[in-house]
Amino acid sequence: MAENHELIIRNAVLRSGEKVDIAISDGKIAAIAPRLDVKAAAEIDAAGNLVTESFVNTHLHLCKVYTLMMMDEAALKDYHGADMGKAMTAIEAAMKVKENYDERWIIKNVRKAVALAGRYGCTHIRAFADVDSKAKLEGVKALLKAREEFKGIVDIQVVAFAQDGLVREPGAEKLLREAMQLGCDVVGGIPWIEYTDAAIAEHVRICFEIAKEFNKPVSMLVDDAGDNGLRSLEVMALETIKTGWQGRSLAHHARAMSLYPKPYLQKLAHLLKEAGMGLVSDPHTGPLHARVRELQEEKVPVCLGQDDISDAYYPYGRNNMLEVAFINSHLLWYTTHEDMETLYDMVTTIAAKCIGVEDFGIQVGNTANLVVLDQPNVLEALRFHERPAVVVSHGKVVDQALMDKIYLENSKK
Repeated sequence: MAENHELIIRNAVLRSGEKVDIAISDGKIAAIAPRLDVKAAAEIDAAGNLVTESFVNTHLHLCKVYTLMMMDEAALKDYHGADMGKAMTAIEAAMKVKENYDERWIIKNVRKAVALAGRYGCTHIRAFADVDSKAKLEGVKALLKAREEFKGIVDIQVVAFAQDGLVREPGAEKLLREAMQLGCDVVGGIPWIEYTDAAIAEHVRICFEIAKEFNKPVSMLVDDAGDNGLRSLEVMALETIKTGWQGRSLAHHARAMSLYPKPYLQKLAHLLKEAGMGLVSDPHTGPLHARVRELQEEKVPVCLGQDDISDAYYPYGRNNMLEVAFINSHLLWYTTHEDMETLYDMVTTIAAKCIGVEDFGIQVGNTANLVVLDQPNVLEALRFHERPAVVVSHGKVVDQALMDKIYLENSKK
């Protein structure tokens, strides 16, 4: 009999179809083999079902979750217009909720959403907190508090996000720096919302300047409207190369890309590869979306995000990344077995790489972030997109009763 381990998952089926036992010690995957003749403090029988990497949500406006009921649906109607021509109007309408921003009620909503992540096996979230003259730092403070509360269960990367612009919003640059000083993990921008090309370039420049100052990665929402003249993704990629921030720069949305001519798209894909940039697409939250399949054919990393949960832009969502992949299987027409595997990567391994999560994946030596599903393969996992039977985060089984308790306690008025 070999050494003891903290946890062993027996009778697991990997995505390759291989049947294995998985041993976990000190938060790491210690061994994988068809049969491990070892003991452990705890054992889980996967019963021939799928065991995979846990899920990763690369894009969530966490400070805004569950705020839809606090406002009218004007923003929702404008953002979901068929041509997305009123996307900026939608953002301006959505600003109203921030007039009442207060860490005390935001944190309750945040806890609900993060508890759902723990419930559905999403162990990593890149979470945006608005930073502007209305939101101030209230959302940032709530997200930083949640980051500590859920440490070891759900890793939250807090993005200080200049939602209302940097050039057009007086004082936003100062607040962005203050947010980074408080301990935010990522510098966030939205350059396309500025009024001129010069202002767009300045917005991007400021974000990278702050990123260099604090040695942090950058996430930006780019070209999020039905305007084929928007080019902020190109500006961001060029600044990434200029700054030497390859691998630390992530673009989100790029919905205007759906209207780009093919020659420009090819040029842009080349630029993204040179910049070492990935792209987060959220097709389920808007009528237009990035050209996912074409980007993937050009070897540009593309992943999926939840984006919103019951806010001004999207009424649904529950931090269930299998559900996000299932919905986008239809929107992207990813329906072959190969497509399904790609979708699964887009909410696990590719997503982790895009937000800089290291040691991720079912491999000896990696951190043990994984899920035991109630289904035997990826097809059935996507079909049912159910809560995992077991969630393991950093080598520990997530207490699902605790996740349910946190959700219910923070749902009370």
